[in-house]
Amino acid sequence: MTMAFDLGFYLARIGLKEPPAATAEGLAILQHAHRLVIPFENLDVILGRGIAIDSASVFAKLVTARRGGYCFEQNRLFGDALDALGFVWRPLLGRVWLGYEGPPPGKTHALCLVTIDGQDWIADAGFGGSYAPPMPLADGETAPAPDGSQFRLMRDPLYGWMLEREGHPGATDGRGAQEGWVPQYSFTLDPVFAADLAMSNHWTSTAPGTRFTQLRIVSVALPHGYAAMTDRFYRRRNGEQEASGDIEDPRVYRLRLSMMFGIDLSADEVAALGLFQQAA
Repeated sequence: MTMAFDLGFYLARIGLKEPPAATAEGLAILQHAHRLVIPFENLDVILGRGIAIDSASVFAKLVTARRGGYCFEQNRLFGDALDALGFVWRPLLGRVWLGYEGPPPGKTHALCLVTIDGQDWIADAGFGGSYAPPMPLADGETAPAPDGSQFRLMRDPLYGWMLEREGHPGATDGRGAQEGWVPQYSFTLDPVFAADLAMSNHWTSTAPGTRFTQLRIVSVALPHGYAAMTDRFYRRRNGEQEASGDIEDPRVYRLRLSMMFGIDLSADEVAALGLFQQAA
Protein backbone atom coordinates (compact mmCIF):
# COMPACT_ATOMS: atom_id res chain seq x y z
CA MET A 1 0.00 0.00 0.00
CA THR A 2 1.34 3.45 -0.89
CA MET A 3 1.78 5.71 2.12
CA ALA A 4 0.52 9.28 1.66
CA PHE A 5 2.48 10.82 4.55
CA ASP A 6 3.91 9.51 7.79
CA LEU A 7 5.47 12.08 10.11
CA GLY A 8 7.66 9.56 11.92
CA PHE A 9 9.20 8.23 8.70
CA TYR A 10 9.68 11.77 7.40
CA LEU A 11 11.43 12.96 10.57
CA ALA A 12 13.68 9.89 10.49
CA ARG A 13 14.52 10.66 6.85
CA ILE A 14 15.68 14.19 7.71
CA GLY A 15 17.44 13.18 10.94
CA LEU A 16 15.16 14.80 13.54
CA LYS A 17 14.53 12.74 16.66
CA GLU A 18 11.71 14.95 17.94
CA PRO A 19 8.97 16.85 16.09
CA PRO A 20 9.75 20.58 16.14
CA ALA A 21 7.18 22.94 17.64
CA ALA A 22 4.86 24.96 15.39
CA THR A 23 6.89 28.11 16.03
CA ALA A 24 9.28 30.26 14.01
CA GLU A 25 12.21 28.40 15.55
CA GLY A 26 10.59 25.06 14.77
CA LEU A 27 9.99 26.13 11.17
CA ALA A 28 13.68 27.02 10.75
CA ILE A 29 14.79 23.71 12.29
CA LEU A 30 12.47 21.71 10.05
CA GLN A 31 13.40 23.45 6.80
CA HIS A 32 17.15 23.29 7.43
CA ALA A 33 17.05 19.60 8.39
CA HIS A 34 15.02 18.85 5.26
CA ARG A 35 17.48 20.59 2.93
CA LEU A 36 20.56 19.08 4.59
CA VAL A 37 19.33 15.60 3.67
CA ILE A 38 16.86 15.62 0.77
CA PRO A 39 18.62 16.84 -2.39
CA PHE A 40 17.18 19.11 -5.02
CA GLU A 41 17.27 17.21 -8.33
CA ASN A 42 15.54 16.85 -11.68
CA LEU A 43 17.09 13.57 -12.86
CA ASP A 44 13.74 11.82 -13.40
CA VAL A 45 12.83 14.53 -15.92
CA ILE A 46 15.91 13.63 -17.97
CA LEU A 47 15.21 9.92 -17.50
CA GLY A 48 11.73 10.41 -18.95
CA ARG A 49 9.82 9.30 -15.88
CA GLY A 50 7.62 12.32 -15.35
CA ILE A 51 7.09 14.23 -12.10
CA ALA A 52 4.05 13.44 -9.95
CA ILE A 53 3.30 15.94 -7.17
CA ASP A 54 0.50 14.25 -5.22
CA SER A 55 1.35 13.49 -1.60
CA ALA A 56 1.58 9.72 -1.99
CA SER A 57 3.92 9.86 -5.01
CA VAL A 58 6.15 12.49 -3.43
CA PHE A 59 6.43 10.57 -0.16
CA ALA A 60 7.21 7.34 -2.01
CA LYS A 61 10.01 9.01 -3.98
CA LEU A 62 11.62 11.43 -1.53
CA VAL A 63 11.16 9.46 1.71
CA THR A 64 10.69 5.77 0.95
CA ALA A 65 12.98 5.61 -2.10
CA ARG A 66 15.36 8.19 -0.57
CA ARG A 67 15.57 10.29 -3.72
CA GLY A 68 15.31 14.04 -4.15
CA GLY A 69 13.14 16.26 -6.26
CA TYR A 70 12.54 19.82 -7.37
CA CYS A 71 10.37 22.53 -5.84
CA PHE A 72 6.93 21.11 -6.63
CA GLU A 73 7.90 17.81 -5.02
CA GLN A 74 9.96 19.24 -2.17
CA ASN A 75 7.38 21.74 -1.00
CA ARG A 76 4.53 19.23 -1.34
CA LEU A 77 6.40 16.98 1.10
CA PHE A 78 7.39 19.92 3.29
CA GLY A 79 3.81 21.19 3.28
CA ASP A 80 2.52 17.77 4.36
CA ALA A 81 5.00 17.91 7.25
CA LEU A 82 3.79 21.40 8.16
CA ASP A 83 0.22 20.10 8.22
CA ALA A 84 1.18 17.17 10.44
CA LEU A 85 3.02 19.47 12.86
CA GLY A 86 0.12 21.91 13.22
CA PHE A 87 1.45 24.82 11.13
CA VAL A 88 -0.91 26.97 9.09
CA TRP A 89 0.37 27.36 5.54
CA ARG A 90 -0.55 27.61 1.85
CA PRO A 91 1.41 27.35 -1.41
CA LEU A 92 2.62 30.28 -3.49
CA LEU A 93 4.04 30.44 -7.01
CA GLY A 94 7.08 32.44 -8.05
CA ARG A 95 9.24 33.49 -11.00
CA VAL A 96 12.94 32.55 -10.81
CA TRP A 97 15.26 35.42 -11.77
CA LEU A 98 18.56 33.89 -10.68
CA GLY A 99 20.81 33.60 -13.74
CA TYR A 100 17.96 34.70 -16.01
CA GLU A 101 17.98 37.39 -18.69
CA GLY A 102 15.03 38.17 -20.89
CA PRO A 103 11.31 38.86 -20.63
CA PRO A 104 9.56 37.92 -17.37
CA PRO A 105 9.94 34.18 -16.73
CA GLY A 106 6.96 31.94 -16.03
CA LYS A 107 5.77 30.86 -12.62
CA THR A 108 7.94 27.77 -12.32
CA HIS A 109 8.71 27.89 -8.61
CA ALA A 110 6.59 26.75 -5.67
CA LEU A 111 7.17 27.95 -2.10
CA CYS A 112 5.23 28.16 1.17
CA LEU A 113 3.53 30.99 3.04
CA VAL A 114 3.39 30.00 6.73
CA THR A 115 1.40 31.98 9.32
CA ILE A 116 2.67 31.86 12.92
CA ASP A 117 0.92 33.91 15.63
CA GLY A 118 -0.51 36.27 13.02
CA GLN A 119 2.82 36.83 11.24
CA ASP A 120 3.36 35.55 7.70
CA TRP A 121 6.65 33.79 6.93
CA ILE A 122 8.19 32.65 3.66
CA ALA A 123 9.53 29.09 3.86
CA ASP A 124 11.05 27.13 1.01
CA ALA A 125 12.43 23.59 1.08
CA GLY A 126 12.70 23.45 -2.69
CA PHE A 127 14.86 26.27 -4.07
CA GLY A 128 17.80 24.75 -5.92
CA GLY A 129 19.92 27.87 -6.37
CA SER A 130 21.10 28.30 -2.76
CA TYR A 131 19.83 27.84 0.79
CA ALA A 132 17.32 30.56 1.72
CA PRO A 133 16.19 30.47 5.39
CA PRO A 134 12.58 31.08 6.47
CA MET A 135 11.89 34.82 6.71
CA PRO A 136 9.12 37.03 8.07
CA LEU A 137 7.21 38.57 5.19
CA ALA A 138 8.12 42.23 5.65
CA ASP A 139 9.55 44.85 3.31
CA GLY A 140 13.32 45.13 3.81
CA GLU A 141 13.48 42.09 6.12
CA THR A 142 16.92 40.42 6.13
CA ALA A 143 18.08 37.06 7.46
CA PRO A 144 21.44 35.26 7.58
CA ALA A 145 21.95 31.83 6.02
CA PRO A 146 24.26 29.16 7.49
CA ASP A 147 26.75 29.69 4.63
CA GLY A 148 27.34 33.32 5.72
CA SER A 149 25.20 34.95 3.05
CA GLN A 150 22.33 37.35 3.67
CA PHE A 151 18.84 37.24 2.21
CA ARG A 152 16.49 40.18 1.83
CA LEU A 153 12.79 40.51 1.00
CA MET A 154 11.70 43.60 -0.91
CA ARG A 155 8.36 44.72 -2.28
CA ASP A 156 8.42 44.87 -6.06
CA PRO A 157 6.04 47.17 -7.99
CA LEU A 158 5.57 44.66 -10.81
CA TYR A 159 6.06 41.23 -9.27
CA GLY A 160 4.81 41.56 -5.71
CA TRP A 161 7.80 40.48 -3.65
CA MET A 162 11.45 39.83 -4.55
CA LEU A 163 13.87 37.61 -2.62
CA GLU A 164 17.51 38.72 -2.98
CA ARG A 165 20.80 37.22 -1.83
CA GLU A 166 24.21 38.74 -1.04
CA GLY A 167 27.04 36.32 -0.39
CA HIS A 168 29.79 34.10 -1.71
CA PRO A 169 28.85 32.62 -5.11
CA GLY A 170 30.49 29.32 -4.12
CA ALA A 171 27.49 28.58 -1.91
CA THR A 172 25.12 28.59 -4.91
CA ASP A 173 24.49 26.28 -7.85
CA GLY A 174 26.69 28.53 -9.99
CA ARG A 175 24.12 31.06 -11.16
CA GLY A 176 24.85 33.63 -8.44
CA ALA A 177 28.25 34.92 -9.56
CA GLN A 178 27.44 38.64 -9.43
CA GLU A 179 28.52 40.83 -6.53
CA GLY A 180 26.02 42.65 -4.33
CA TRP A 181 22.35 41.80 -3.94
CA VAL A 182 21.32 39.23 -6.54
CA PRO A 183 17.62 38.56 -7.31
CA GLN A 184 16.62 34.97 -6.59
CA TYR A 185 12.89 34.83 -7.30
CA SER A 186 9.76 36.95 -7.12
CA PHE A 187 6.31 35.91 -5.95
CA THR A 188 2.85 37.22 -5.18
CA LEU A 189 0.42 36.29 -2.42
CA ASP A 190 -2.32 35.31 -4.87
CA PRO A 191 -4.20 32.12 -3.99
CA VAL A 192 -2.67 29.03 -5.60
CA PHE A 193 -4.84 26.01 -6.33
CA ALA A 194 -3.99 22.40 -7.13
CA ALA A 195 -4.63 23.02 -10.84
CA ASP A 196 -2.13 25.93 -10.82
CA LEU A 197 0.57 23.72 -9.31
CA ALA A 198 -0.23 20.92 -11.77
CA MET A 199 0.05 23.24 -14.77
CA SER A 200 3.31 24.83 -13.60
CA ASN A 201 4.81 21.46 -12.78
CA HIS A 202 3.80 20.06 -16.18
CA TRP A 203 5.38 22.97 -18.07
CA THR A 204 8.54 22.88 -15.94
CA SER A 205 9.06 19.17 -16.51
CA THR A 206 8.11 18.95 -20.20
CA ALA A 207 8.72 22.26 -22.04
CA PRO A 208 11.52 21.76 -24.58
CA GLY A 209 14.66 23.85 -24.31
CA THR A 210 14.26 24.82 -20.67
CA ARG A 211 16.70 24.43 -17.79
CA PHE A 212 14.93 21.41 -16.33
CA THR A 213 14.49 19.52 -19.58
CA GLN A 214 18.03 20.18 -20.85
CA LEU A 215 20.30 20.02 -17.79
CA ARG A 216 20.94 17.39 -15.12
CA ILE A 217 20.72 19.35 -11.87
CA VAL A 218 21.51 18.22 -8.32
CA SER A 219 22.17 20.27 -5.17
CA VAL A 220 22.04 20.01 -1.40
CA ALA A 221 22.60 22.35 1.52
CA LEU A 222 25.67 21.73 3.67
CA PRO A 223 26.01 22.76 7.34
CA HIS A 224 27.88 25.92 6.32
CA GLY A 225 27.64 25.91 2.55
CA TYR A 226 26.28 24.25 -0.54
CA ALA A 227 27.09 21.51 -3.06
CA ALA A 228 25.79 21.31 -6.61
CA MET A 229 26.26 19.48 -9.89
CA THR A 230 25.04 20.83 -13.20
CA ASP A 231 25.60 18.17 -15.84
CA ARG A 232 29.24 17.12 -15.29
CA PHE A 233 30.36 20.24 -13.41
CA TYR A 234 30.65 19.82 -9.66
CA ARG A 235 31.07 22.58 -7.07
CA ARG A 236 31.16 22.44 -3.28
CA ARG A 237 31.76 25.09 -0.61
CA ASN A 238 31.50 24.45 3.13
CA GLY A 239 32.89 27.18 5.36
CA GLU A 240 36.15 28.28 3.73
CA GLN A 241 36.75 24.98 1.94
CA GLU A 242 35.84 24.98 -1.73
CA ALA A 243 36.28 22.55 -4.63
CA SER A 244 35.03 22.44 -8.20
CA GLY A 245 35.73 20.71 -11.49
CA ASP A 246 34.44 18.62 -14.37
CA ILE A 247 33.68 14.94 -13.89
CA GLU A 248 35.06 12.88 -16.76
CA ASP A 249 34.16 9.35 -15.66
CA PRO A 250 30.60 8.01 -15.22
CA ARG A 251 31.81 5.91 -12.28
CA VAL A 252 32.99 9.05 -10.49
CA TYR A 253 29.70 10.79 -11.30
CA ARG A 254 27.73 7.88 -9.86
CA LEU A 255 29.92 7.82 -6.74
CA ARG A 256 29.57 11.58 -6.28
CA LEU A 257 25.79 11.30 -6.57
CA SER A 258 25.76 8.70 -3.82
CA MET A 259 28.33 10.08 -1.39
CA MET A 260 27.56 13.79 -1.58
CA PHE A 261 23.87 13.87 -2.52
CA GLY A 262 22.60 10.52 -1.27
CA ILE A 263 21.19 9.55 -4.68
CA ASP A 264 21.84 5.96 -5.68
CA LEU A 265 21.41 5.36 -9.40
CA SER A 266 22.41 2.25 -11.27
CA ALA A 267 25.16 2.34 -13.88
CA ASP A 268 22.48 2.01 -16.56
CA GLU A 269 20.55 4.96 -15.15
CA VAL A 270 23.68 7.11 -15.14
CA ALA A 271 24.33 6.09 -18.76
CA ALA A 272 20.75 7.05 -19.64
CA LEU A 273 21.39 10.61 -18.41
CA GLY A 274 23.46 11.07 -21.57
CA LEU A 275 26.41 12.83 -19.95
CA PHE A 276 29.15 10.50 -21.05
CA GLN A 277 30.04 9.10 -24.47
CA GLN A 278 29.36 5.39 -24.59
CA ALA A 279 32.24 3.09 -25.42
CA ALA A 280 31.98 1.48 -28.85
